[in-house]
Amino acid sequence: MTDAELKQRCHTHIPGHRALSPAALFAAMGEWCETHGVSHDVYGNGALIQDFEQKVARLLGFEAAVFCITGTMTQATALRIACAERGSNLVALHPTSHILKHERGNHQLFDHFDALQIGDPHRPWTLNELKAIPDRLGAATLELPAREIGGQCPDWDELAAIKAYCHEQGIHLHMDGARLWETAAAYGRPVGEIAAGFDSAYVSLYKGIGGMGGAMLAGSAAFVAKAAEWYRRQGGNVYQRTPYVVAAAMQFDARLAAMPDYFKRTQWLYEALRAFPLLTPNPARPHANMLHIHLPVERERALDIRSRIAEQHGVWLFNGAHHAALPDRSYVELYVGDNLLQLPDQRVRDILDLWSEALVH
Repeated sequence: MTDAELKQRCHTHIPGHRALSPAALFAAMGEWCETHGVSHDVYGNGALIQDFEQKVARLLGFEAAVFCITGTMTQATALRIACAERGSNLVALHPTSHILKHERGNHQLFDHFDALQIGDPHRPWTLNELKAIPDRLGAATLELPAREIGGQCPDWDELAAIKAYCHEQGIHLHMDGARLWETAAAYGRPVGEIAAGFDSAYVSLYKGIGGMGGAMLAGSAAFVAKAAEWYRRQGGNVYQRTPYVVAAAMQFDARLAAMPDYFKRTQWLYEALRAFPLLTPNPARPHANMLHIHLPVERERALDIRSRIAEQHGVWLFNGAHHAALPDRSYVELYVGDNLLQLPDQRVRDILDLWSEALVH
């Protein structure tokens, strides 16, 4: 049995949101389209998509936003344009940035820009680390929250200082905001205030929002227009984007409204984990409604435990497991969404107890 089949058989899921079947999702999309009188866009021109782009731009405090079919294309394009405008092909990136870890060298192979790594692999990069780079940068990218380090974010004063320094030095500050919506509750500030001071921002329409795919790039009207042209050049000019936009737009407001509850549930989970020392959270306190849990077993053992609990108890603990720096250690990612929010407190404690017991037997 594959992992996907085993996961589907489970009646209780800890991470993320419960995914609808294609039939249920398409039925909900059709009903929403009927209710709202939706017509297809044609190459991005249409009331639904253009209104949604403006809605996202207003939320983030930018002049404009444009849909792109993937975040990979969105970010590489944004940074290419930023470097061309600033006259330097150098971009400061954290060692765990999505561009370096998951995009198969696209920035280099397509000659978009040159990357300089900045900061410690286990912490967000800092203003002092940015100042220590002697080269003239075209851009710097800050991921809020940083997924590969458990959703960590710089503190508010540090973030403000980074924004001010980049503005003074003429460095284009780009936000990898794939999960930006998740930071608002943690910072206790609206997303527009968090995005203020960035020159551009990318947000995902499928991660925390739960859409089928796609992303938005927000920035000045001129910057966004350049990006739209580069999307065309790279084959991103999809004929009809309506399905992706509908899947996100129909639940967008509800997802944003739920983010504070997800964060409160994450805070509750941290307190519950105090009783289970074999399940060690990173970071030490929640920065967003996501975290890593470090385990005292190797990756393969962690996956075996997950599969056994799924088979015997119908509980899906986590998706992937990763090797940790120390031998015989691993870690997993938990995104706190509807699944954990809707589980009774005692049921969650019972599952954590089951998981913890399995680590020592």
